[in-house]
Amino acid sequence: MTFVDINCDMGESFGAYTLGRDAEILDYVTSANIACGFHAGDPATMRKTVILAIEKNVGIGVHPGLQDLIGFGRREINLSPQEAFDIVLYQIGALYAFVKAEGGKIQHVKPHGALFNMAAKNAQLAEAIAEAVYKVDPELVFFGLAGSELVKAGKKLGLRTASEVFSDRTYQEDGSLTSRRETNALIKEHEVAVNQVIRMVKEGKVTSLQGTNISIQADTVCIHGDGESALNFAKYITSALKESGITVAQIGSFIK
Repeated sequence: MTFVDINCDMGESFGAYTLGRDAEILDYVTSANIACGFHAGDPATMRKTVILAIEKNVGIGVHPGLQDLIGFGRREINLSPQEAFDIVLYQIGALYAFVKAEGGKIQHVKPHGALFNMAAKNAQLAEAIAEAVYKVDPELVFFGLAGSELVKAGKKLGLRTASEVFSDRTYQEDGSLTSRRETNALIKEHEVAVNQVIRMVKEGKVTSLQGTNISIQADTVCIHGDGESALNFAKYITSALKESGITVAQIGSFIK
């Protein structure tokens, strides 16, 4: 049987008067990456998103980012491995408090945005982030871009790692994601995006923008919840994966 987890970034609004589409999208994903106030989110939003995830039996993940609200954590900031360790540890602790207070449990940690992309290529940053995760709880699942330094760092420490692929992003020959600054970075056609995911999960292959087939491990697939058609896409990909014979389940239930 072939398994895959579907994760989505959550809690990225402010004030928590409304959580937007998050509440509805949580019906179609198995893991939620919850912002911890550095790139987005605030205490009230964190609390309400945690409650929703627990109610809907969705795996709760910490989504630590760079301290850059204006840039949504997508602008690179030059920081040392020690600084990366500190900010990740801090954000894990912040979300842990809300999860503990509501009687839940953290399942995973997935770095956000520029921190994720920087650490995917920088071994020292990756190892510092993985160490922060390990020191809090060595049973947590550590998410990283498939084939990246993040996955290598997690495995080196003995963490359970989840190789992440993206439904709506194009790939380069080295397995990295095409920069969002490029016009062809995003896949906007739902059918094309889903077919790419199904191939990555079933065949372990993805075609780069350069036209070459590259090997890829797909344990969890990221979908984005901030687009106009995000809810429709969440429904579509979940249904399509199941119809193709892929079992959609929380990462913590099948990753070794």
